[in-house]
Amino acid sequence: MEKVPQAGYNIKGLDISGLNRSSMIKNISLPFKLIRSFFQVREIVNSFKPDAVVGVGGYSSFPVLKYAQQKGIPTFIHESNSFAGRSNKILGKNATKIYVASEGMESFFPAAKIMITGNPVRASIAQSAISREEGIAFFGLDPHTKTILSVGGSLGAKSINEAIAANIDEFGKHNLQLIWQTGKPFAAQGKATAAGKKNIWVSDFITSMEYALAAADLVISRAGAMAIAELSVMRKPVLFVPYPFAAEDHQTVNAQTLVSRNAALMIKDSEAATALVSSIIALANNEQQLISLKENIGKMAFVDADRKVAGDILISINHGTDFAS
Repeated sequence: MEKVPQAGYNIKGLDISGLNRSSMIKNISLPFKLIRSFFQVREIVNSFKPDAVVGVGGYSSFPVLKYAQQKGIPTFIHESNSFAGRSNKILGKNATKIYVASEGMESFFPAAKIMITGNPVRASIAQSAISREEGIAFFGLDPHTKTILSVGGSLGAKSINEAIAANIDEFGKHNLQLIWQTGKPFAAQGKATAAGKKNIWVSDFITSMEYALAAADLVISRAGAMAIAELSVMRKPVLFVPYPFAAEDHQTVNAQTLVSRNAALMIKDSEAATALVSSIIALANNEQQLISLKENIGKMAFVDADRKVAGDILISINHGTDFAS
């Protein structure tokens, strides 16, 4: 509700929430919110009169696409994960087309409707020409030292942060340097832990991620679909620590898809405290494995998913009109 208007687009909010899996009593109001959201959607759709409706999953997409399908408006779904969400699985039966990030999604959607497009990657990364040297200089680090990037999402990742903080001296002992995005909740502790260590750059958030990815020789990351898409485009060896409480544990499925193709490594969130730092150091010292992971994750990259999705939607609703025109 904040970022979309800042980018210059109008936005309408719905009074709806997702299913709370930890406390069923908190779901008592869910049916009423769902009904109310359908009335809100009806007003939005009838006033906007869309030629097509596009959903990217999640509870907020459900009433919008469901109403559009009832009205006979073409609906398109983009499923970013390797394990389809509940809303998308239900809506997929009546969708016009379903865009997916990876192979093997026929178990969730009608095969005839599936198109593999990958996930859209922001232009600053997909089209980045920043060199490793420029990335290293941006963070004031040593270009002659192998560099690890740790990112846990905008809010950080508690298990990753605590593992790094507890073993912060190990990076220096093994001649490694670290770009550490902690997220706001861990920012003060992270900065205190790294104080005086020239091989550690720490901040709550990295605004210029293209520089961080350019600087990194290897990465520690959660396994969200967008993070995987960016790491694939930038061809970065990565150790995934999937967020264990993601819906349907889809981050583990995402990571396992790459692990099965020798395109990434993975440890469980519960193992981070004991295995994270030793695993990333072992990877940093294994040149052959770094090369192999880099090559294999690069094979999974899509640099034009945005144009593929948008172009196919326009062709579909214009009955064959060429997108380029």
